[in-house]
Amino acid sequence: MGLISVKLEKRNTPPVWFQIFAPFIAILISLAISSIFLLILKKNPFTAFYYMFVGAVGSKFALLEMLVKASPLILTGIAVAFAFTAKYWNIGAEGQLYAGALAATWFGLMKLPFSPVVYVLVIIVAGIVAGAIWSFIPGYLKAKLKVDDVVTTLLMNYVMIYIVSALLNGPWRDPVTMYPSSPSIAPNAYFPKLIPQSRLHLGIIISLLAVAFMWFIIKKTKLGFEIRATGASSRASNFLGINTVKSIIIVSIISGGIAGLAGVGEVAGVQYHLIQTISPGYGYSGIVIAMLGRLNPIGILLAAIYFAMVITGANVMSYNLHIPIYISDVIQGITLIVMLMMLLLFEYRIKIGRGK
Repeated sequence: MGLISVKLEKRNTPPVWFQIFAPFIAILISLAISSIFLLILKKNPFTAFYYMFVGAVGSKFALLEMLVKASPLILTGIAVAFAFTAKYWNIGAEGQLYAGALAATWFGLMKLPFSPVVYVLVIIVAGIVAGAIWSFIPGYLKAKLKVDDVVTTLLMNYVMIYIVSALLNGPWRDPVTMYPSSPSIAPNAYFPKLIPQSRLHLGIIISLLAVAFMWFIIKKTKLGFEIRATGASSRASNFLGINTVKSIIIVSIISGGIAGLAGVGEVAGVQYHLIQTISPGYGYSGIVIAMLGRLNPIGILLAAIYFAMVITGANVMSYNLHIPIYISDVIQGITLIVMLMMLLLFEYRIKIGRGK
């Protein structure tokens, strides 16, 4: 009797139903796996997920707080997806977010005599430029010198975070509290609130505009075609006359600029000053969101909302069931692993047979 053999067989095109429902299947599987950890903690998974859902959308306050969390997640997800479409593996959205936050703080601390509309525009542009520059450096190195973009973008996260830390523990340290945080930016640089008595700010509109921007650029423009072609095959693109070096550099600038916007929103819409933990890992979550959304703008929007629900709802789950707050990180990590397995199944089918 022969042994059972398991092989991966290249498939031409995955079934349409699988392409549509794969992200939802990934979420269900990730929640099922997460339930195992909850059972180990002797907690009822259904009760836990109930609290997570209620904590995210169970009241007006919860819903608005969830949208506040969704804003930077949408932006980092869009930023990563833009880059990944051209196979520029931008793992540096976290550092680009910090670069945008630093620039917004820099200009916000100048206390310029601008109207709120003008001042907000100034710090938005500053954040975009800062994030774009920080992403341009590894983008240029990849396009011109073939330097590994995964390594450079990842390492530049730490460089920027340490730059911010040096400023906050040095010249920007709050002179009143002596806490490693900058003084508050000018009030006329604050993002306007969309709903009174809430923290929901202009950033959510900016993030939705970023979704529309990506859809339009990728689907409706020549640049978008060149980006997609570069991602599909750089050799074939060069044969067709597409300048792949230019495409990668442009996409790195756009990607970094969008990630920088996430940092601006956290400074001008939530914190009003720069702190070392301005991002709890939004840039890294953006990678998972981009993959879960399959690099599709609408898919990224839905994936970001799901992650915002997990992050926001985990606080309520933790409070009511005395579960470590890090359960949200566990769910996010499991979701990434499961989605990567799903992407593998897009390319290959599992074939089970009997060996000799």
